[in-house]
Amino acid sequence: MSVTAPAGFRAAGATAGLKPSGRPDVALVVNDGPLDAAAAVYTSNRCKAHPVLWSERASADGRLRAVVLNSGGANCFTGPAGFQTTHATAELVGELLGCGAADVVVCSTGLIGVQLPRERLLEGVRAAHGALSADGGADAATAIMTTDTVSKQVVAHGGGFTVGGTAKGAGMLAPGLATMLVVLTTDAVAEPADLDRALRAATRTTFDRVDSDGCMSTNDTVVLLASGASGVRPEPAELDAAVHRACAELARMLVADAEGADHDIAVEVVGAASEADAVEVGRSVARNNLFKAAVFGKDPNWGRVLAAVGTTSAEFDPQALDVSLNGVPVCVGGAPGADPAEVDLAPREVRVRIDLHAGAHSATIWTNDLTHAYVHENSAYST
Repeated sequence: MSVTAPAGFRAAGATAGLKPSGRPDVALVVNDGPLDAAAAVYTSNRCKAHPVLWSERASADGRLRAVVLNSGGANCFTGPAGFQTTHATAELVGELLGCGAADVVVCSTGLIGVQLPRERLLEGVRAAHGALSADGGADAATAIMTTDTVSKQVVAHGGGFTVGGTAKGAGMLAPGLATMLVVLTTDAVAEPADLDRALRAATRTTFDRVDSDGCMSTNDTVVLLASGASGVRPEPAELDAAVHRACAELARMLVADAEGADHDIAVEVVGAASEADAVEVGRSVARNNLFKAAVFGKDPNWGRVLAAVGTTSAEFDPQALDVSLNGVPVCVGGAPGADPAEVDLAPREVRVRIDLHAGAHSATIWTNDLTHAYVHENSAYST
C-alpha cells in the first residue's frame, strides 16, 4: 500500500492530460493526522525549479498536511507564470483540505522549460482529491512516473509503527540530499526535529549514494510526513532505522530502473582515511564513462577503475591499491592479480571493491552501466 500503509494517510492518482501518452500524471498524498509533523530535503542544484523554491519555504516550519505531485512537466525555468502555477496548485490543495497553501509541498517532474497547462493541472488536482483513499498509494506511485518502467513503493515496519514510501526516478540520478521525487510517510509519533534527523541521516547514505549518470536534477525532493496515528513514539534509533530501511530500498529500486541500464553496479570503497575520501573515490569510479561502458560490454577492464581513483584527492598509495570485480582480485598491490577472464559480468549485479589501504573508513556508491539504450532514451525524451 506504499505511502498509505501507515495509518492516517490517504492518496490518489489522476489523469490531467499533462503527458502526451495520456497516462496518469497527478498524485496527491494527504496526512489526516492527528499530527502534521514533517521534514524535507531538496536538490543542492543552484538552478531550482519553482516547486522546490515554494516547498523549501512551505516545509521550513516542520508542519505539512499534503504533498501534491505532477509528472509531465518540471515547471522549471518557466518564469513568473510558472511560479504562479505552483502557487495556484498549493492554494487549491489547501482550499480542498481546509488548510493553508503553506501547508502543502508541491513537486513536479518532466521536461525543463515548458509551461504546465495550469487549468488542466488544477482539474487533475480536483480529480485526485475526489479519489483520495486509504488504498490509493499505488495509484499515486503510478502517476509520478516519467521514464520509469515500474512504480516504486516500499513499506518498513517498526515496533508498533510503520513507514511507507514511494519514489520516481530513472535518470538525472546524481543528487545532493535527494533523488528525484520521494514521499515517505509514518504513523509514528514524532516531532519535526526527530523527522529531520532521521531523514537527513538516511538520505546521506542512501539517495545521496545513488549516482546513475552524474546529472543532478533541478527538482529533487524527499518529504517525510508523520501522522502520529499509531500512538507510538519510537526511540530515536528505532525511527532512524525504519526510515533508513525505506530509503535504502527505494534507492536500490531507482538504480535498478535506471534508463537503459543492463547492470546495477555497487562501487564499494574500503580502507579510506575518511568517509569523504571513500565517497569521492566511489563517485569518481561510478561517473567514469569508460568504466561504465566496459561493464556494459562485459569487459573486466580494471585499469579504468584505477585511472578513475587516480583523479581524486583521496589519501592513498597507488602501489598499494587492491581492486576486486565480482569477488575476483584482479589487482593486488597496484599490480595484476587474478586473470580477469575469471570475472563473470553476465549477472545484473556487479560489485567493485576498492581497498585504498589508507584507513578504516568505507562507503558504497550505486550506479549502472552506460548503454546504447541510455543514449537513445535521452536523445528524444517524452512521457
